[in-house]
Amino acid sequence: MKRQTDKQYEKLWQAFRESIVRHTPVDVNETPADRLKRIEKLQKDPEAWFAYYFPHYYLCEPAPFHKRSSRRILSHPEWYEVRSWSRELAKTARTMMEILNLTLQGKKKNVILVSSSYDNAERLLLPYKSELENNKRIAQDYGEQPSLGQWENGEFTTKKGASFRALGAGQSPRGTRKDQYRPDVILIDDIDTDEECRNSDRIKQKVKWIEEALIPTRSISNPLLLIVCGNIISKYCCITELAKKADKHEVINIRDKQGKSVWPSKNSEQQIDRVLSKISYNAAQKEYYNNPISEGDVFKEITYGKCPKLKSCEAVVVYADPATSNKDKGSGSTKSVVVVGFSKLNYYVYKVWLDQTTNAAFVDWLYDAEQYVKTNDVDTYRIHIENNSLQDPFYQQVILPLIYQRANHTGHHLPITPDARKKPEKFYRIEGTLEPLNRLGLLTFNQDEKGNPHMQRMEDQMLGVSITAKTIDGPDALEGAVWLIKNNIVRKQTTYRAGYRSNRKF
Repeated sequence: MKRQTDKQYEKLWQAFRESIVRHTPVDVNETPADRLKRIEKLQKDPEAWFAYYFPHYYLCEPAPFHKRSSRRILSHPEWYEVRSWSRELAKTARTMMEILNLTLQGKKKNVILVSSSYDNAERLLLPYKSELENNKRIAQDYGEQPSLGQWENGEFTTKKGASFRALGAGQSPRGTRKDQYRPDVILIDDIDTDEECRNSDRIKQKVKWIEEALIPTRSISNPLLLIVCGNIISKYCCITELAKKADKHEVINIRDKQGKSVWPSKNSEQQIDRVLSKISYNAAQKEYYNNPISEGDVFKEITYGKCPKLKSCEAVVVYADPATSNKDKGSGSTKSVVVVGFSKLNYYVYKVWLDQTTNAAFVDWLYDAEQYVKTNDVDTYRIHIENNSLQDPFYQQVILPLIYQRANHTGHHLPITPDARKKPEKFYRIEGTLEPLNRLGLLTFNQDEKGNPHMQRMEDQMLGVSITAKTIDGPDALEGAVWLIKNNIVRKQTTYRAGYRSNRKF
């Protein structure tokens, strides 16, 4: 079985090599003088150089962050940069083009590529070798690269003396000196694994190896280019620790702060939406937003179940958190609206609206929530909106005018009450109010809504609640609803009677 796999692997790489040949045709009639003139012009313009020698990688107009980053790399012989670019932003491909630019021009001589394992490092180094073997434009302008000596997948040296070596994390870096040249490029790519990130001691050991064994292979008197490519896949990982020492740590997510694609010439909004719709909220935050969510810090699991009829509940609360942003995509705060009912000591989460969205869409949710409770024959309810001292200007100047505008259009005003209570820190409120209820089985999420993406986001955020979590706005809104019910109904009851229904407006 392994032989067959090896044959298939070799077949794929042969197709890749042939593709390089096809994509790099040369002008055989070009004169030596014209060739030298063209090379000189290309070497003054890195983007033109990348586009000419690697047209099979340079398929889309690069984003501004690509150009800025390459200028830093190519203009600083001594430099330490950590690239936490999202998936699909070409961090590995662009880094390869930059390193080949430097080695082909003789500016760097000894490259060490390090990954989580030797096999992974060799796999990442193979495209370098394939380009040097098969790229006709490189061969025409910089000469044939393969040497007659050492030319293996994990270690090779070009005819001009540039050496490349793959190294797995933890392996001895001894022997990395080539002739008189110590490593002057160290590339660390895909260094973290999910398994290792679950054990902080393993991360500490790996970082210690990088700082005490790998980096000291350099020469003190010769400049070193150190590039680390990797997403932040855990709150504590090699990337987060190495970034503390870097000259530059660049975090680029799939979408910018305005919720737009950071590389629209390659990744359209529709394409991003399609991909993110097929994975969980937690997975999207980890892989595309450098925002790993630690699961299980507070809530190990949540309970779905059948909810009683909403009109039979002793109390019904609609609670909303407007979040002071006006974008519908990205990695920032999410707006939320929840419908919560209380019956026989149990709290039921009937309906959830939770997402990054515009202020206008948030107001639509408020009307949708009201329609939901009215359709379920609830005639006594209030819509509470979080409005602490920091949010009050936003509430007064942005949200209320939109609500009034909608009311003037429909002729219907929402029964809104601002929740202006002074709240403790978000995590401690959620932990203190919701965790005991969830642990005791007194917090139930509507099983009929389990397939709803909004409810799924609520589940993901609940499971992601931790003291360092960035996005827990859904649980925060739920805590607000539960707190109101507790403090306006439960606290005032000395006995609990099945079927009791409060008509109190609160």
